[in-house]
Amino acid sequence: MNWRSPYILLVIAALLWGGNFVIGRGFAATMPPFTLAFIRWVVAFLFFLPFAKNELVANIPLWKREWKTLFWMSLTGIVGFNTLLYIAVHYTTSINAALINAPTPALIGLLSFLFLKEKVYTRHMIGIVFSIIGVTWIVSRGSLEALLSFSINKGELWMLVAITSWSIYSVIVKKNTGRLPAAGSFLVTIIIGMIILAPFAVYEWIVDKPMTITFTSILGFLYIGIFASIGAFLSWNKAVADLGPGKAAPFLNLIPVFASIFAISFIGETLTSAQLIGGAITIFGVLITTGIFIRKTPITAIQNQAKSGG
Repeated sequence: MNWRSPYILLVIAALLWGGNFVIGRGFAATMPPFTLAFIRWVVAFLFFLPFAKNELVANIPLWKREWKTLFWMSLTGIVGFNTLLYIAVHYTTSINAALINAPTPALIGLLSFLFLKEKVYTRHMIGIVFSIIGVTWIVSRGSLEALLSFSINKGELWMLVAITSWSIYSVIVKKNTGRLPAAGSFLVTIIIGMIILAPFAVYEWIVDKPMTITFTSILGFLYIGIFASIGAFLSWNKAVADLGPGKAAPFLNLIPVFASIFAISFIGETLTSAQLIGGAITIFGVLITTGIFIRKTPITAIQNQAKSGG
């Protein structure tokens, strides 16, 4: 087996990110979210610095010119998504959080259409509708009464904000592909993220009870800092460079699969019928979005056919 195969790398990235949901849920009772996010990126920084320091130093004038772009990348990707994820799993299960993460490719496609003027196909629109239905089923737990009364767990709402943040980050990255060196810019966004997170982490440390650091928690920090951050990032980007984002996107559907397996195996969560049904609808919508079931027909082409009577 070739472990450098882009398909193997995509599976590894999804597996590592799936574990991040479960680790975050495992810390929910002992570690506040900003502190956990701060520790995660400190570990990532210390590990990644030796590999990216040359690119970091060589491009200082570029970082100064592009500080606004790097700031927004850090705020949405490094700070926003991860902190919001850790807030979400304080109130909901890691399985639910991972399932709500599933429509991210469809949301990225929608934002790319709105802000980058990328083509939108009929499959995108149909897939987005199915993804919305699936997520709605999950957050309402299959109950129309809960939906109408808006009695939805706030953890799922935080997760919806989290995937919106990640989608904005992805659009910013798309827009600046080729302009910013990958390793160096990633390290810069980590540094900015640590600066933003630090005062919030200090506040949590002062206000909350002192947090006991155990051997298990240290292993958790190493996992989210090295494997879920650096390992998943490098695996994903290498695979995307080889295959392209379109072929890579469907592998994000493996994240809730791995997260569910880990959550059931290690922290005793159970899979409900609402999660199964909502997750299936959501993933079906994402598969439609990636073009597996519907051919690539641009919306503009359909509009032209309608005008010509075709």
